[in-house]
Amino acid sequence: MAAENHHGGRSALIFLGTGCSSAVPNAMCLIQPSDPCHVCAQALSIPPDQNPNYRCNTSLLIDHCGSDGNHSYILIDVGKTFREQVLRWFTRYKIPRVDSIILTHEHADAVLGLDDIRAVQPFSPTNDIDPTPIYLSHYAMESIAVKFPYLVKKKLAEGQEVRRVAQLDWRIIEESIETPFLASGLQFVPLPVMHGEDYICLGFLFGERCRIAYISDVSRFPASTEHVISKDGAGQLDLLILDTLYRTGSHNVHFCLPQTLEAVKRICPKKTLLIGMTHEFDHHVDNKFLKEWSEREGIQVQLAHDGLRVPIDL
Repeated sequence: MAAENHHGGRSALIFLGTGCSSAVPNAMCLIQPSDPCHVCAQALSIPPDQNPNYRCNTSLLIDHCGSDGNHSYILIDVGKTFREQVLRWFTRYKIPRVDSIILTHEHADAVLGLDDIRAVQPFSPTNDIDPTPIYLSHYAMESIAVKFPYLVKKKLAEGQEVRRVAQLDWRIIEESIETPFLASGLQFVPLPVMHGEDYICLGFLFGERCRIAYISDVSRFPASTEHVISKDGAGQLDLLILDTLYRTGSHNVHFCLPQTLEAVKRICPKKTLLIGMTHEFDHHVDNKFLKEWSEREGIQVQLAHDGLRVPIDL
């Protein structure tokens, strides 16, 4: 395929969403505003494309420009706000399709947009199209088969009508750093992390020229995973994209800012962008704090925002 993307011959990361599962603005702040929330009020009053405090479910689009100049588009997670993200950011950045999908886990904010994948596939009322490869763990596959049986089963029962649905080619990956996989020509290394002590979620390490780790849902790093992405371990990351739910305190299944910054100091990447934020974060105010922290610690950290496009050499 020819390189359709108007940004030419370089890869990029596009942050389709940087918010928590309930997204920002938080609905409760708007329907019961007994204690007015500045961040949520602003998120509703300013157009989202001009407002970094408007946050959809966490999701990343990798625009991978190959050595032949052709672009492929790899989507990490397809949450509840996927259709909104397509309308907002696929149109802005002229993203024509999705070539591969990777899932971190099977929670609602990572998978409930799967039905809308058909909106970015060629139209066929009889589903006569090539399915989009989708990479996920065995555990996630079992859960999604219950949530979306019509997206998983291959054959219709006798007499069952054909209905247009997303066409997906389910590909099981291992929850192991020892078992990398290829998606649209780009290699990914699974990074198992704890998302609460009863649950393993996957992050991913990718990129040859630049080493990038994407970790959206984490409460603790197993030692083997931290080694792979740390400066004192397997080598310094060029970019770490990391979970941070609340500005203060702690949470049982997510990093909050204190734990996030401690992890950043241990891992010591060249640059970190934070994702997964609730309405506790005010983008401009907290990025000012993070700039001061970065200057003091010598590690660049900032909040990402929806629609952020980062050109990068993969």
